[in-house]
Amino acid sequence: MQQSGVPYFSQWETPGMTLPVLAEGSQALLGDPLWRHSGAATIEEYARWAVNVCGMACLKMILAARGEIHPTLELARACTAYGGYVVNEIDASIKGLVYAPFVRFAADRFGLSAETMTGVETSAIPEHLAKRRFFIASVNSGIRWPEREPPSKGGHLVLVTAASDETIRFHNPSGHDEASQADVTLPLAAFDRFFANRGISVDA
Repeated sequence: MQQSGVPYFSQWETPGMTLPVLAEGSQALLGDPLWRHSGAATIEEYARWAVNVCGMACLKMILAARGEIHPTLELARACTAYGGYVVNEIDASIKGLVYAPFVRFAADRFGLSAETMTGVETSAIPEHLAKRRFFIASVNSGIRWPEREPPSKGGHLVLVTAASDETIRFHNPSGHDEASQADVTLPLAAFDRFFANRGISVDA
């Protein structure tokens, strides 16, 4: 498959932070020199949120494809106001992305036509992309290493930009190197091992 032409953004402001985050957790992000670009007020706010914003990175890429650039945490704050993230101030946990509020947020704020989809067979993704340009797919974050067997499916979001009967192409917000970040192309069968059969269909 050819390149998508869709701009790539990591969920970290410095795309090379994936391996440090895997090794040290969100604390590693306190060393991200580009954190201010996220729209966070403090580096602590950035580190807390960045591990949760794969969905906002996907949205940022969709918006960038039509020429709009929005800081990732500004998108996250706005989405939270719709219920797209649930923030627990007691234990500082963040839950999300919650699909239905995200769909309302994307429509209200950006005029995007989006639909929550469940029970999606991997083989049906090309059909969905024929109706809407993008598919935000729930996969296991280990998809950055497609040769490995994932312990489970889902929990991380990637932006699917193309699919055929044999292959699928996507941007991964937490890829650890160039090959696992932008325009990653995998056989459908490999993608299926990580895919939780749900996601959000989006038309920009």
